[in-house]
Formats: sequence, C-alpha cells, structure tokens
Amino acid sequence: MIFRKPLLASVMGASLCIFAMGSTAFIQPVYAAAPTEVKVIVNNNPITTGDIQKRAAFLKLQGQKGNLNAKAKDELVDEMLKRVEMKTRGINISQKEVDNAYASFASNNGMSVAQLNQIMNQSGVTPQHFKTYIMVQMGWGRAVSARFRTDGIVTEQQAVQRMKKEGGRKPVATEYTLQQVILVVPSAKRSPALMNKRRQEANALRNKFQNCGATRQQAKGMIDVTVRDLGKFIEQELPSEWTKEVKATKSGRTTTTHDTERGVEFLAVCSTRQVSDDRVAQMVFSMEGTDTSKGQEAKADEISKKYMQDLREKARIVNR
Repeated sequence: MIFRKPLLASVMGASLCIFAMGSTAFIQPVYAAAPTEVKVIVNNNPITTGDIQKRAAFLKLQGQKGNLNAKAKDELVDEMLKRVEMKTRGINISQKEVDNAYASFASNNGMSVAQLNQIMNQSGVTPQHFKTYIMVQMGWGRAVSARFRTDGIVTEQQAVQRMKKEGGRKPVATEYTLQQVILVVPSAKRSPALMNKRRQEANALRNKFQNCGATRQQAKGMIDVTVRDLGKFIEQELPSEWTKEVKATKSGRTTTTHDTERGVEFLAVCSTRQVSDDRVAQMVFSMEGTDTSKGQEAKADEISKKYMQDLREKARIVNR
C-alpha cells in the first residue's frame, strides 16, 4: 500500500536513482561471492572483501570518485546495522517486492531485466548485490517511518498547548477521499512495450472516469485491473510522490499515471472537504516544513541520520 507512510517516499526514490542511462541479531550472508577475507564484523555479522569489491563497483557505476573501497566499507557497515535493525523490528521485505522494484528500475531506465542483469554482472556489482541494496532501502524506509510515528508526532497535549498559545485557533486542512487504480504488470512480464501498452489502457480508463462509484463497472472486462478504495487522508498524510498531483486534482477527477513496482497506477479524488479537529492539529504541527517533496526529504533525512547515529553508538563494530 502506498499510503500511511509519511515522509518516506524520498528514502526509496532517491536511493534508486543510482546511474545515468544495538542489537546482536545474526543476519545470514546474502552476497554471493568467491571465498574472501572477512574485513569487518558488525554485531557478529561479517562483511567480506568480496562484499566491499561489489559495493565499490556499485559506487563506480554511480560515478563516485575517491577511495571507493573505504566508502564501500562505510556504506556496508551502515547497511548491516540497518539490516540488523530491520530484523529486530520484524520488518520483512518479500522477494517479490524486491524483484518488482528491480524490474521497475530496469523499465524506468529503458531496459529489460536481462539487460540490467548484464550491466550488473559486467560491472562487477551482480544482480543479487543490487537487489540486496534495494531490499535494505525499502526496509529502512519502513523503519524510519515507524521511528517518525513514535518520536516525530506531536502529542495531543502538545497540540493543545500550541493552540492555546495561538489564541485557540485550530489548523485547517483538506481531507481527500481517494481511490487507487492499478493496471497490474507482473515483474516476469515487465517490458518497455508492455508498460507503454498499459499506460495507454490506463489513460483510456482515466478519460472515461465519471466518479469513484462507477470505476469498477468501467474497468469491467479489462485484464488485471485492481481498484482500491483507500479512504480518507488529510493532505499532510499524502506521500510525496503523489502529493502535488492529488492537491492539483479537482474532486471527481484523476491524477496522471505513475509507473510503479506493481504496474501502472493512477489515483481518483472521490471528494474533498475542509476539516479542523485535534487530529488535524497534531498532524499539521508534526508535519510543519514538510509540505513539499524537498521538505519531506529533509525531514526523512534528519530522522534517518539520528536513527543511524543511535545504532552506531550501540553497535559492536570490529575492523580486521
């Protein structure tokens, strides 16, 4: 589900724009590599020279300069801390989610999965290393989102105190009732040609859109189309990748299409209304400064950095 994840679109989105064309929980090794030497142990979990070589190749593919081996080691230490935290918090990313994101990345860069595999292998990164990177980014985004919900939300008492200081004025926000339409594209069948075909089908459906009550009937007979009634969201709860379009879309109309890991999607704005209550006050005060994608990215980055600092302070890291 794309919703109820404030702030974190940036964590995943920025992380996958990679090139141009504590706890002592034990993590099973996932980087397939030839027998290599262990260079770092993070909370009892090894990082090998093979792991570092793959990450250095990954950084080179991104166009980074400098001592890539040192940068790679630092990244992998942070990544291992994130993986341990994910395991501790019970955050599991399925192989299907990773494969879909991998296929979506290939499609968004005008490639097939086979072509992306070839680039990963020829560059020395390997598809598995990149998929592990994707998995960690997705899981870490969920961890940071959970951290925000526990540490970043203004309490009801704090919101009341804030309103008293401002003369009892309650913030007002727009509430959106939304519907999600997904034209599904299985990862195994994903290709630029099929994605283009599904976009055309999605736009044809958008052009016929009348209201949210009629969507399912209008989609009847179409292959692999999912319609979800998402419910109500105040504007501060919208994820950054949809916020601008939803706010610009009139009631009874739809956004443009987005390519996602599920296929081709668009949102319908079923209705809107102005709301002002204690819940709105809590969310508005909590999300101050995050009404733009840039603001959300800054907030997510702030939470993520503090989270990593806390994990590093508690971690047992042994260099060999």
